[in-house]
Amino acid sequence: MSGLVRFGVSLEKSLLDRFDDLIREKQYTNRSEALRDLIRRELVQREWQEGKEVAGAITLMYDHHKRDVMSRVTDTQHEFQKVIISTQHIHLDHHNCLEIVAARGNAEEVQKLTDALRSIKGVRHATLSMSSTGREIE
Repeated sequence: MSGLVRFGVSLEKSLLDRFDDLIREKQYTNRSEALRDLIRRELVQREWQEGKEVAGAITLMYDHHKRDVMSRVTDTQHEFQKVIISTQHIHLDHHNCLEIVAARGNAEEVQKLTDALRSIKGVRHATLSMSSTGREIE
């Protein structure tokens, strides 16, 4: 790792103990990896808040037998095609479908897409997993 910098951090023992418990629970190999992950997570959040170009995955679950739900999902995706990279449609069982939408673009537009999909009558659950394009996060 070029440019690796070591620095010290002072913490209360009780906070460090809780952090070490979290590290074990999340299976990090060391405190440095856990800290890097926390820092990256905050930087990704900032990218979203500042409206930068971001990436994300939208997952939605719906009953495809509900009237017009599939066509409304498809129509909404066509309205936002400039931020959609790809979609994957999975048949969970006879009634339930899982759709995964990979998106990249302006954070506000990706959030609007998520909200539009979530608000479709018949969509039972929708989540947005925010990420970065990786351009600003090392």
